[in-house]
Amino acid sequence: MEKIISRIYELIKETDNLIEFEERLHLYMDDLAAELLGEVFTRIGQAIKENKQSDHWKVERDDQKTILFSFGPVTFKRTLMYDENSEARYPLDEWLGIKKYQRRSPFVNVKVAEMASESDYREVARVLSEWTAVNISHTTVGSIVKEVGNAQAEADKEMVRELEESASLPEGKKIDFLYAEADGINVRGTTKKKQLEVCHGMTYEGWDKNGERVSLRNQKVFMTTQPSELFWKEVQARTAHEYSLEQTQVVTNSDGGPGYSAEKFQEAFSQSQYPVLNQLDDYHVKQSMNRALGWRQSEYKQGVMLALEERNKDAFILWLDTYESTLEDEKKIKRVSEFRKYILNQWDRIFDWRDKVENLPKDARGLGAMESNQRRISFRMKKRGMHWSAAGAEAMVKIKQGMLNGTLREIYLASQQRSQRKQREVKRTVRMTAILHQPQQESIGVKKGSISLYTAHTSAIGKLFKTFR
Repeated sequence: MEKIISRIYELIKETDNLIEFEERLHLYMDDLAAELLGEVFTRIGQAIKENKQSDHWKVERDDQKTILFSFGPVTFKRTLMYDENSEARYPLDEWLGIKKYQRRSPFVNVKVAEMASESDYREVARVLSEWTAVNISHTTVGSIVKEVGNAQAEADKEMVRELEESASLPEGKKIDFLYAEADGINVRGTTKKKQLEVCHGMTYEGWDKNGERVSLRNQKVFMTTQPSELFWKEVQARTAHEYSLEQTQVVTNSDGGPGYSAEKFQEAFSQSQYPVLNQLDDYHVKQSMNRALGWRQSEYKQGVMLALEERNKDAFILWLDTYESTLEDEKKIKRVSEFRKYILNQWDRIFDWRDKVENLPKDARGLGAMESNQRRISFRMKKRGMHWSAAGAEAMVKIKQGMLNGTLREIYLASQQRSQRKQREVKRTVRMTAILHQPQQESIGVKKGSISLYTAHTSAIGKLFKTFR
């Protein structure tokens, strides 16, 4: 400790201002942390080596390995050994949970992926180099995004497989109402004029109000660029693991487009004994109406809106026919025809779910939160002319899904963490006394001897001799 304090004191004297001092202190503390952790890992490796030798493992050689942590590269020694089956292994790597060819700590990888979910890869690399000891390229950031995102994607696929192979549904939370919404959003692909669709869905249990602000209660999101069939399987699997829906009224909302029909919702939440209510998203209805009738208010728009509110099909058709008779532009006539077809095909879904349920919850509100939540994807993946590969887009949306659901770190670190059995083995194998043990020399006690006296005890030499007794 005194050495560290002395070095900090020297830095204060060597620097001219607090900015330079803090910068150099930050570098010094990073280097110190890396050096100390490397020494700790080396000592742990030595303790494990001695323990394995007692189990008849054979030592091959000592190697060095470097892992990049947030405070800098940590270099330590580990021993290559052969176990009782003559298999080559690095017991220290296994103890730490380090994979073969791993060069960065799990914390660095997951933080890089989280930062990349909000900023482009070059910006992430720049910020890391300025604020931490992590110096990586933007291409490495992209590789990390794919690695972390793939971990979340594989966990979702495994959950689907477990549900398909399970003989019964898992026991989950019981609730009276569950709300679900889904829609797709397109992002540019790397192939010219080709887009990738991101299937985006969410479930929630209700609404919480804080002043004038309303938030969704226990919101869970689902994102993937895979075909919609796989998307709905993930929705079903995640919901089945979260809830027991047998006595739950499920209320859903979508634009009715391909892949997001009422039948898809009914299938995904089929464990409920009640029919799944699916209403047509009000935002898309108004968007289609504005596209067909124009953005300005008019007598025709008011008539169409009133007909939809009162669910009067005849009045709706009459107002559209009247408006269409005033048009001469073929493009405008076509838009009106498309709007009419869209609404009439979805007519049974034009309702407010609150009119269909008898015992409404106290916090009942209209659905339609999907469109505002699409900004999570559009703000990151559609700006500045971005183009995405299929693998990169899937990894990015899975990272955002994992962050929003609070599962990203848990899932990514699952392969790095040791099992409970391994933890107990570690405690038996490595004791702190072994790690901190310092070699000592055996004490040989106090040496005894005598000085021969060849003179009288009353002499000066004789008196000196008496003082040593």
